[in-house]
Amino acid sequence: MRPGGPPNSRSLQTPQQPGTPGRSRRRPDLTLPLPQRDLTSLAVPLPLPLPPSSAPSSTSSSGAMSAPASLGAPTPPTSAGSAPPNPPPLCELERVRRIGSGAGGTVWMVRHRPTGRAYALKVLYGNHDDAVRRQITREIAILRTAEHPAVVRCHGMYEQAGELQILLEYMDGGSLEGHRIADEGFLAHVARQVLSGIAYLHRRHIVHRDIKPSNLLIDSGRRVKIADFGVGRILNQTMDPCNSSVGTIAYMSPERINTDLNDGAYDGYAGDIWSFGLSILEFYLGRFPLGENLGKQGDWAALMCAICYSDSPQAPRTASPDFKNFISLCLQKNPANRPSAMRLLQHPFVAQPQPQPQPLAMPPPS
Repeated sequence: MRPGGPPNSRSLQTPQQPGTPGRSRRRPDLTLPLPQRDLTSLAVPLPLPLPPSSAPSSTSSSGAMSAPASLGAPTPPTSAGSAPPNPPPLCELERVRRIGSGAGGTVWMVRHRPTGRAYALKVLYGNHDDAVRRQITREIAILRTAEHPAVVRCHGMYEQAGELQILLEYMDGGSLEGHRIADEGFLAHVARQVLSGIAYLHRRHIVHRDIKPSNLLIDSGRRVKIADFGVGRILNQTMDPCNSSVGTIAYMSPERINTDLNDGAYDGYAGDIWSFGLSILEFYLGRFPLGENLGKQGDWAALMCAICYSDSPQAPRTASPDFKNFISLCLQKNPANRPSAMRLLQHPFVAQPQPQPQPLAMPPPS
């Protein structure tokens, strides 16, 4: 039997067939909203009005772009409403090694020669037109004001020979992708930090839209931070829709994939909670939670059906009752039943004092 949508979902009507007056066949329709080049629908609220199309962005001799809100790297905390100081000149940043790459660009570990301080430098692929550059510049100005222990710091942006480069906080432990965290105490330590970062972003009306293990970074002090919010949303809209969608569909909530499931309504805050819960369960299991044989980069049509129509993944029987309940709340199929990040921070799994975090189980070398 083919999977069908809920009773109240919308469906496409086919033309009536000869000999069957008054009857029509209903076909459930699975829809995937592909990213469009729509610069008005962004993850981060942009300040308005935007500068006119003819207004050029000024570029300093160091390559750092200037915008109505000053772009720079805040070393000390800044007071509310004040602009952080400027980032170091691009010519003073030495590329040490490549630490990541993806559909959006390449990330380098760089060192500031005068101080020896390490940063991450994300070099964005492609030639961006003036409208995209202005939007990215505006959004960077907003992201630079985000200051939270569980959010990767955005220090500034440069433009050199038409290439956009974003200076970010460097996390020496890399991403949590591929790690298994079987110890519930350490997992609660990770979950609590990520949740606090999500709650902070949501309070500022910032929806991440791409919470997944590769966007959760850790450092040598076991601090976990959320990366790649905001700018990746704009970048995806400038690329081929199919390629930019499939890479992140594995962690999308059911109602984001099939808009018929929730009468066409999508709550980005609840969508972040689904992605977070799926990521935490993946850490515990050591594998992607949706089926033993269903990978996150495999048959994307089968993956969409599993997300939309299969039962929500659950923690195994060996898990504690608190952890099982915590995961079940995050992975409610009805987005209205998923608690907010602030409410989840009060859940016993993350609210109670936890034992000393244990080291990560490193994945086997490839």
